[in-house]
Amino acid sequence: METIKTEAPENQVSRQQKYLDRLIARYTERTKTSKQLAQAYRPVLADNRGLPGLSFRSKEMFYPIVAKRSQGSRIWDVDGNEYIDITMGLGVNLFGHNPPFIKEALAEQLHKGIQLGPQSEFAGEVAELICDLTGMDRVTFSNTGTEAVMTAIRLARLATGRNKIAIFSGSYHGHFDGVLVKKQTIEGNPCVVPLAPGVLPNVADNVLILDYGNPQSFDVIKAHEQELAAVLVVPVQTGRPDLQPKIFLQQLRQLTQESGIVLIFDEMVTGFRIHPGGAQAWFGVKADIATYGKIVGGGMPIGIIAGQVDYMDGIDGGMWNYGDASYPQAKTTFFAGTFCRHPLAMAAARAVLKHLKTQGPALQERLNQRTSQFVQTLNTYFEAEGFSLRMANFGSFFAPASLGSLPSDSCSPSDTTISSETLSLLVYHLINRGVHLLVRGSIFLSTAHTDEDIDFIIQAMKDSFEELREGGFLPSYCNRGGS
Repeated sequence: METIKTEAPENQVSRQQKYLDRLIARYTERTKTSKQLAQAYRPVLADNRGLPGLSFRSKEMFYPIVAKRSQGSRIWDVDGNEYIDITMGLGVNLFGHNPPFIKEALAEQLHKGIQLGPQSEFAGEVAELICDLTGMDRVTFSNTGTEAVMTAIRLARLATGRNKIAIFSGSYHGHFDGVLVKKQTIEGNPCVVPLAPGVLPNVADNVLILDYGNPQSFDVIKAHEQELAAVLVVPVQTGRPDLQPKIFLQQLRQLTQESGIVLIFDEMVTGFRIHPGGAQAWFGVKADIATYGKIVGGGMPIGIIAGQVDYMDGIDGGMWNYGDASYPQAKTTFFAGTFCRHPLAMAAARAVLKHLKTQGPALQERLNQRTSQFVQTLNTYFEAEGFSLRMANFGSFFAPASLGSLPSDSCSPSDTTISSETLSLLVYHLINRGVHLLVRGSIFLSTAHTDEDIDFIIQAMKDSFEELREGGFLPSYCNRGGS
């Protein structure tokens, strides 16, 4: 086997910097209008998207690609560059960009007008379609996923009379204060603290953070069962698609039922993606309340709270009829929003749900299978090249699953860890080659992606890794043929 050549640290740094200079020059020339717009509007536009990924060495490339138009699997930027998009609206565009059936529904509604105040024409039908696909009893609508989760927690507290909630580390439930907490060790003691400045310290008093997939979390729930209003769970976290704990979720369902704790599934990403009935249908777990968004809105802002009667009656007091002595009797909490049930959102959601119902589970099954094959092809390449990176998918979204070292008998250097900086540079390489994605975030395939698109992405990935290796950001590989 060939000996792997190494460089002195100072030579490696110089090699990397020269390579970075060339990459930055190419990238910024190709996307110069996007960069100009970012600089021109920074004084007035406060935009933190991707900010944690800012690296001083690559700062000149740190700006969003500004899109001009989109269709199917592709977007075009303000410089006229064409990209195969695998960001897909952060998981919104299951059917690709601008699918005709959604476009037609929106155009028809625009022609009729945007009536805010009166009830939307399609609100009831959309609620019925959601109940039909998910098995839930009742539905209400908000504008965003953050609002939907906030409302679900409020309903759980109303129903139980308890204050605390439990969430799992690694999950994201939106940006309202009630879930913006993190674990931290203070003077040797683990505790829950606000995630960011501006979040009141006492918010953390009512939140437990548990380890997802770890059975020891059940002991914590049992210890606090008389205080817990709800356990809130993202069934498969976008940052950990390899963690799909079916048995854990089923045991969690049993425990929460026995303890009178409301189980809330946050299905913003998994809802209608993995299966028409979402992760609940996939894992065989029925939550008390579920929140949805993204796909079901067809590109329009939407949040959905769906659940069993006992909880959803907290919105309006429950069922009653005209012509008799019935009236709303359930205790209610506060819920409002000018743009809830927005006519355009209802029109788009109606089109999406009717399409999903017509297509049946085969739509998701085909896309899930294609994504799994795509991920397997990438992983085969990573293994053959000696890279420590591995991908994992849950249905049609995927993300890095492992950044650890390879086994000691691998034909590669002992230090094979791929740094976060290298992964960030990989994104810039892919954009430069016509594949659009974000520096931070999961990656999505849609029904609009063709086999040719997938082949293009795979080749762009391979070419990008080769360039990163040449630039000194990945270790040189030994003789691939063996001895």
